[in-house]
Amino acid sequence: MTFQQLLQGAEVLSQSGNPAVAGVEYDSRRVRPGTVFVAMKGETSDGNRFIDQAITAGAVAIVTDSPAETPRPAVAWAQVVHGRRVLARLSANFYKRPAERIANTGITGTNGKSTTAFLIESIFQAAGRKTALVGTIEYHVAGKILPAPHTTPEALELNRLLSEGLGQGVTEAVMEVSSHALEQQRVFGIPFDVAVFTNLTRDHLDYHGTMESYFRAKQVLFEGCGTDPPRAAVLNLDDEYGRQLWKLCKKKSALVLSYGLTSGDFHAESVEITPRGTRFQMVTPSGKIAMWSPLIGNVNVYNVLAASAAGYARDCSAEAIAKGIFDLTSVPGRFERVDCGQPFTVVVDYAHTDDALRNLTALARDFVARAGLKGKVITVFGCGGDRDRAKRPLMGEAAGKGSDFVVLTSDNPRSEDPLAIMNDAVVGLQRSGAKYSMEPDRRKAIAFALQQATPGDIVLLAGKGHEKVQITKEGTIPFDDVDVARENLTALGYDCKSAVKADTAGKTA
Repeated sequence: MTFQQLLQGAEVLSQSGNPAVAGVEYDSRRVRPGTVFVAMKGETSDGNRFIDQAITAGAVAIVTDSPAETPRPAVAWAQVVHGRRVLARLSANFYKRPAERIANTGITGTNGKSTTAFLIESIFQAAGRKTALVGTIEYHVAGKILPAPHTTPEALELNRLLSEGLGQGVTEAVMEVSSHALEQQRVFGIPFDVAVFTNLTRDHLDYHGTMESYFRAKQVLFEGCGTDPPRAAVLNLDDEYGRQLWKLCKKKSALVLSYGLTSGDFHAESVEITPRGTRFQMVTPSGKIAMWSPLIGNVNVYNVLAASAAGYARDCSAEAIAKGIFDLTSVPGRFERVDCGQPFTVVVDYAHTDDALRNLTALARDFVARAGLKGKVITVFGCGGDRDRAKRPLMGEAAGKGSDFVVLTSDNPRSEDPLAIMNDAVVGLQRSGAKYSMEPDRRKAIAFALQQATPGDIVLLAGKGHEKVQITKEGTIPFDDVDVARENLTALGYDCKSAVKADTAGKTA
């Protein structure tokens, strides 16, 4: 491929030279001989500062979004309007536009994206289709699991992953599409066949500023990301922002499917929630389907409805939808139970907004009530550093109102002092009137919470979910809530090794 072929369709202000191209990079440390280096302004750094470093490493062409940069001798050059948009176009061109040869389903919203994505993937697999999944927890390509550094990767990595999937026969891609990715145009040029909206609650306002800006970023998925709007939109009409999107999508998408707990094109009847799973009759435009999901709670009824509507939009049969929902037994870090034979329940969950904490503690309260024991809800949570400070007291109040006892601790403090973060959150906790304790060391906080538990209780370890590290101003350290819970349950005398073996045997039997 030549430089001019690579630039096809990009918004180029000026261009010179036409060398053969062996690769595309936006990180100068990854440049190799024959590479085109895309120098673009980022959120915290400016890639234009590394142009000469990239040339030294062997770049044959530079694409820059800075009018202040002047062409260097002996390398091809292009000045462009928008660096990230051009990176998306070049990435697609280099990998022969894989997204245009795969049916893409995108999911956006504050809560429920990961579970809904896993459910949709399971439905597609039950329908006999080869899938790729891109999301917060991990990436999947035709059955292979890869680590996920970002919910939605940069356009270069995304197109590379889709190209790899296409080479392995993937026909369906399921993507969590974050508001950051939409704002930063990481999915520019990706045609989405189906777009799903879960809900919108307070989150990421440190980045977006206001709920209106946050919503506008989400809305881009339904308007088209440099492409036509999605053919089908799946919208939660129990959410006020979902109702706003419904008006927009009625004008833009050929098919608009609504869902809600008790009304919508997809809704639930005769919901029965047990400690083992959730059963209900799902009403659809083609009739009722008897549903059983190992996932529990009303929040997962919403996720099942959203995923089922997406499967329906992709022409999956009622049998494939029901089987796909049945087959997904758990999602890492989403109401993930840690069982070491102890007489109380321990759950790890990603809940990191006030709305998610309300849902989680309500589910926990229902869980212990249905078990027939007068169990307590004990919640361990913290708030992330370098993020929206105003949501911290809201999270404290939500945790307090939903719990009998709260242990306020550290999450990912990043560059902030953990105690300062906790002092922001404790205001809401005090407002709730709940009993609480403060322990900045998350490992000690988890140990303390487990020591307080008695038979029939449920201990919620909230905020980090699937994450395997803790980010502090001293650096990133390994930290997994599931592992820490197991270590402490072992110290309390429970046999975690036998429980893990039994669980694994049960899954493979």
